[in-house]
Amino acid sequence: MDYRARIFRELQQLGDLPPPTDEAIAHSEKLDHYLRHLATENGGTLFFDEFMEAVLYAPQLGYYEAGATKFGPAGDFVTAPEISSLFGACLAHQIIELFKAGATKQILEFGAGSGALAESVLAELALLDALPDRYLILERSADLSARQAQRLASWQAKGVKVEWLSRMPSHFNGLIVANEVLDAMAVKVWRYHNNTLEEQAVEPRDDGWQKVWHAPSTSLQQWFSALPEPLRSTLPDGYTSEANLQQDGWIRTLGAQLNTGAILVIDYGFPQHEYYHPQRPGTLMCHYRHHAHSEPTYLLGLQDITAHIDFTSLAKSASAVDLTVAGYIDQANFLTNCGLTNIMTRTAGNDLNQMARLAQQAKLLLLPSEMGELFKVMMLTKNLPQHSWLGFMHGDRRHRL
Repeated sequence: MDYRARIFRELQQLGDLPPPTDEAIAHSEKLDHYLRHLATENGGTLFFDEFMEAVLYAPQLGYYEAGATKFGPAGDFVTAPEISSLFGACLAHQIIELFKAGATKQILEFGAGSGALAESVLAELALLDALPDRYLILERSADLSARQAQRLASWQAKGVKVEWLSRMPSHFNGLIVANEVLDAMAVKVWRYHNNTLEEQAVEPRDDGWQKVWHAPSTSLQQWFSALPEPLRSTLPDGYTSEANLQQDGWIRTLGAQLNTGAILVIDYGFPQHEYYHPQRPGTLMCHYRHHAHSEPTYLLGLQDITAHIDFTSLAKSASAVDLTVAGYIDQANFLTNCGLTNIMTRTAGNDLNQMARLAQQAKLLLLPSEMGELFKVMMLTKNLPQHSWLGFMHGDRRHRL
């Protein structure tokens, strides 16, 4: 089948979504060839996590490695920092409290996206005379690094040390921020069928890719066996979900490299008992031009692919490397605790039109039907004093993990 015709067939099946440019289609076809080569080298099939990793991160070809706009109205999805600088301003107030509690004045942001979060955090810290000694960004995408550097150039011109890293520094002291990082990690997709665990793989066909079920990899089998028995025993036949096995290694690495400081993880997700609820058959989603759907083998390299976070698993992995789970809360309560209303009032002053604009932005950040409930904030600390932290003063949910 002609590749262009295949893309338009996929768009039609998804609900007549807006077409990509000819250049984007040609790029997608190159990625398709690359994936087929990977599958051939692997005996004709790829486990889903291998497929997702390549679709998102293949050098020069993956979704996050190519040059198209991803974030904001012109992209495929909007993150909280893109919606409003209020998000970063609130986060800055939690950062200041951590600085005062003894954390070194360094910030390391994982996967800084468009640079919007760094920009708004630095703006609020500057306003409060609390700029960090260094703002570090660990970004695996060369394209996004270039976009971030352009956006943050004015801060560098003002003498703020903004630096890009290729790996996590050892013996780090300071604060680590990960906003919508874990949801972009490749996940394994599994099914519990006839009392047997199966793992999803994909195989190339003439007209696209086909999902198939295989015996599970050893790593997935070990993960599944470690789930609490009461949870496994309630899974209905045919139940399908995901497992983020990269998450454990990620947090263990951070825990080993962090000497003193805190890690702030902001993402959409649930405690384990809610994530693997019998009535929640998986969370895998794709995002293309602000349309969400569940076909990851479509529109290769042209759409984002994400899965929600199991925060219980994250907390257990963190505790195993001497990180303290200092707080776990929904985004709405976190932002409110960090002074959202006061920041809005200060920013708008007597300008009623400005206040109306900020109020509309705040609704998107706070409402349960938008980002307020689904997004959670987890703070992990190491070698910092026990404290009733600002962002978690009211509404802490650690008891639900």
